[in-house]
Amino acid sequence: MKKSLKTITITLALMSASAFAGWHGNELFDKDISSQIISRVEADHSSEEWGEFIVYTPENGTNTYGTKNMLTAVAEIKPGQQIHPPHQHTAEEFIYILEGNGVWSMEGQEIPLKAGDVMYAEPWDWHGLKNTGETTLKFFVVKWDNKGVKMPKQK
Repeated sequence: MKKSLKTITITLALMSASAFAGWHGNELFDKDISSQIISRVEADHSSEEWGEFIVYTPENGTNTYGTKNMLTAVAEIKPGQQIHPPHQHTAEEFIYILEGNGVWSMEGQEIPLKAGDVMYAEPWDWHGLKNTGETTLKFFVVKWDNKGVKMPKQK
């Protein structure tokens, strides 16, 4: 079966474009976010069994100058609830307690938490928190993976 020169040329062009996108696609299509203000109204709100989650920058695909997969959000956890049990992941994470009290979980230890406390978890450290108070526990979270920094080995 004989193919036309036009068909072969188009096929090769599409294959070349696909290969280029695979090798350099992140540079072209996975751009860093621009400087901006994100209001609470513009943020993505979700109601969960444990409370409310307000996402300002979604984790998947939100990059900054030095980070990838940047999550910024506010969680409002009902008394007696937690988002999920203690966990670990590749990302670095800061959590700042805005209101309420509860218990941090850090590498298997439970530590009381209160408004004004900050937790930092490095990659692969087991961490979490639970609202043990009688009012809503609110926190601000910033979680990200680094660009150009070698990923530490899983603990």
